[in-house]
Amino acid sequence: MVLQTQVFISLLLWISGAWGDIVMTQSPDSLVVSLGERATINCKSSQSLLDNFNKKNYLAWYQQRPTQPPKLLIYWASTRESGVPQRFSGSGSGTDFTLTITSLQSEDVALYYCQEYYKSPPYSFGQGSKLEIN
Repeated sequence: MVLQTQVFISLLLWISGAWGDIVMTQSPDSLVVSLGERATINCKSSQSLLDNFNKKNYLAWYQQRPTQPPKLLIYWASTRESGVPQRFSGSGSGTDFTLTITSLQSEDVALYYCQEYYKSPPYSFGQGSKLEIN
């Protein structure tokens, strides 16, 4: 009876989405791009980040330059934070997302992270993608 109860509780947790954390996976781990060219970083979530009620994707992108704290670039998967240059753009929905940087500049050398904020904290980050210039 105890085992049946444990299995039932586990099933309820799984159905409710409370079973396990959301895992974020970025690719590539590193990339080298020439000045003025385009850089593309992908992010995949283990669960959909799309809220079917408000139709928003709970996905953000951050830039972390050497010796500096992370800076928010994109939220809701595609909305640029105030002051972020237009060459940064975000796209995607559900489980698959992309950060694109066009006309790459020297100041874009940094680590880039995706982050989900779909459910309760703590929120999950991708492992990071290191962008370097050729």
